[in-house]
Amino acid sequence: MTVPVIEITNLVKTYMLGNIPVNALRGINLKVEKGDFLAILGPSGSGKSTLLNLIGALDKPTSGMVLIEGVDISTLNDNGLADLRRRIGFVFQFFNIIPRLTAKGNVELASSILGLSKDERQKRAENLLETVGLHDRMNHKPSELSGGQRQRVAIARALVNNPSFLLMDEPTGNIDSKTATEIIQLVKGLNEEQGVTVIMITHDTNIASWAKRTVQMLDGMIVQEENH
Repeated sequence: MTVPVIEITNLVKTYMLGNIPVNALRGINLKVEKGDFLAILGPSGSGKSTLLNLIGALDKPTSGMVLIEGVDISTLNDNGLADLRRRIGFVFQFFNIIPRLTAKGNVELASSILGLSKDERQKRAENLLETVGLHDRMNHKPSELSGGQRQRVAIARALVNNPSFLLMDEPTGNIDSKTATEIIQLVKGLNEEQGVTVIMITHDTNIASWAKRTVQMLDGMIVQEENH
């Protein structure tokens, strides 16, 4: 039996706002299998980003369990957590790419922790930029790229370590609707053709409809789940 990429059990996250407890997550149960494409929908304050931060080991739950490829991430020390985060590809609404580096330089820098030679890093960056449709813009800096092209650089960078899965936080939230469709088509292609597992937060039902599966969140709970 294959182990799910992500398995979440009774996940609770409570923040303190002064003396007032705020229940961001109220007992989430969720599984994501290898090759899945899951969209998480919900209004602001529904707990989507909190859930993503816990899956990405960027925060710790109040109670409950997050297993990544069968490993309970609450048992990991700082080094173990750092290793885990390297196996996750993060893509955010704001592209977070380095302005002074070219597209290729941004992707190469992300691969520097792999211990590859300079030639190998360059080749990997070129291959990934070609995969995301930027073979002719590799040597351009972010200021010379459109919003959609910058998001493609961010996706190439997220794929550089051959991650177990991609975590995408509103990846189309900062670009126009035509470009958003191009980006989601790219993500769908990576999922279907290369088997990349994707977990994506979005508030856009049209974007979510490209996923294989959607869950709807409200007030820190999953209130609906749908297979497409």
